[in-house]
Amino acid sequence: MVDDNIIISDEIKNRIYTIRGLQVMIDRDLALLYDVETRIINQAVKRNSKRFPKEYCFKLNDDEFSKWISQIVMSNEDKMGLRRHPYVFTEQGIAMLSAVLRSKTAVKVSIDIINAFVIMRRFIYANAQIVQRLDNLEIKQLETNKKIDSVLDAMEVKEIQPKQGIFFDGQIFDAYKFVSDLIRRAKESIVLIDNFVDDSVLTFFSKRDYDVRVVIYTKNITEQLKLDLNKYNSQYPQILIKEFKKSHDRFLIIDDKEVYHIGASLKDLGKKWFAFSKFNKDAFKLLEKLEN
Repeated sequence: MVDDNIIISDEIKNRIYTIRGLQVMIDRDLALLYDVETRIINQAVKRNSKRFPKEYCFKLNDDEFSKWISQIVMSNEDKMGLRRHPYVFTEQGIAMLSAVLRSKTAVKVSIDIINAFVIMRRFIYANAQIVQRLDNLEIKQLETNKKIDSVLDAMEVKEIQPKQGIFFDGQIFDAYKFVSDLIRRAKESIVLIDNFVDDSVLTFFSKRDYDVRVVIYTKNITEQLKLDLNKYNSQYPQILIKEFKKSHDRFLIIDDKEVYHIGASLKDLGKKWFAFSKFNKDAFKLLEKLEN
């Protein structure tokens, strides 16, 4: 059993690489630690090839050799001396190599190296568990964030509006905010049916998203309204106003889906009592009548 308190020397630790997902050491580094020439190690492997299957020892391919060269600090002269791709040894290969070389130095150093492999493997495993826990925590946090976002979306301006209610005289700001919030909710279109339209009504629609289309149906398109509309359209996305004399009540239609019946003209909100009601099923029918 390996003592967790063993200190791995930098001389060994800095010579362990990860190649093909395995922790390995290069033949030239082992030769340096064993105090033998690299050719002695390679000759030992060739003479005992049956003891060194590919999972124990293998040669670097071109790509692995190039990456290894780029990772280590080596003089140009030293690099020029590398005329062949080196052998690399796994933990099992190093254990087998110490048996083949049969020297006291090889046996002692191999024990230190194998201990280093074991300790580093434990370290990697422990960190992998930490990373996995962090990943799981991040996934849970993302799920929590989605739930929070859903709650916040409901609390924003886009929150579900009441289906009906009454505003009393003096509730000018409350009524103004109610209609403003409806306009901000629109994603595609707004249709207003209101027989009394002036520049204050146009001001409401400056709160819409830029791409939201607006059409206003009103009983009389006066010269003043035309002038107000021209000035508005010169600064903001265009509003279209059409003449329509068949409606007595006021309606606000959001995205061709929601119809709000509003008991007062938008220009008079909060000046007197008025009620509002929401209808979902009648939007298409109402729009169809407007086009006829």
